[in-house]
Amino acid sequence: MSDIIFISGIDTDAGKTYATGIIARRLMAEGKSVITQKFIQTGNTDMSEDILKHREITGTGLLPEDTARLTAPVIFTYPASAQLAAKLDGKSIDLDLIDRCSRQLSERYDTVLVEGAGGLMVPITDDFFTIDYVTTRRMPLILVTNGVLGSINHTLLSLEAIKSRGIRLLEVVYNTFFDNDKIIAADTSSFIKRYIERNFIGVKFTTI
Repeated sequence: MSDIIFISGIDTDAGKTYATGIIARRLMAEGKSVITQKFIQTGNTDMSEDILKHREITGTGLLPEDTARLTAPVIFTYPASAQLAAKLDGKSIDLDLIDRCSRQLSERYDTVLVEGAGGLMVPITDDFFTIDYVTTRRMPLILVTNGVLGSINHTLLSLEAIKSRGIRLLEVVYNTFFDNDKIIAADTSSFIKRYIERNFIGVKFTTI
């Protein structure tokens, strides 16, 4: 079975979708067979817009697994947190279905990158959160951050949550897309990099 890696962000607009596509492209360039999966998609009706963006970045076009709904098995129409979107659609979130789809993908590819929905503390139910899903499945994690004002706080809180749950952190990815204020962005990137080097020995810090 291949590696199944969860990709989360410090908040909803951290840039996870772009980062997931870039990481997939990087691994493909290293000779690995890679596919991305969307954990839970909200704000769509049929095809996951995030999966479409991944395919655009990697240049593969839609894959058979996409049309078979293996890469986005759970889609809700309202653009909200997973638990609220499911409630508004009158549905439940089928985690067993997501697990089955992930396993099927892992039988076909070297690496499966699972893009989360929002941050680690996004609720799936009233008492079960994204971080609980990652922890119970023992999935290694990549965390996406950026240089928006407030990102240092959000990043460090996410890192504390990751450490407290014993989640294996592989990489912190800094997304430069939101670097509108160059002074704040430069300080944020530098601070987070130093923090990782001191407190998460061996964890990669990369910039995209």
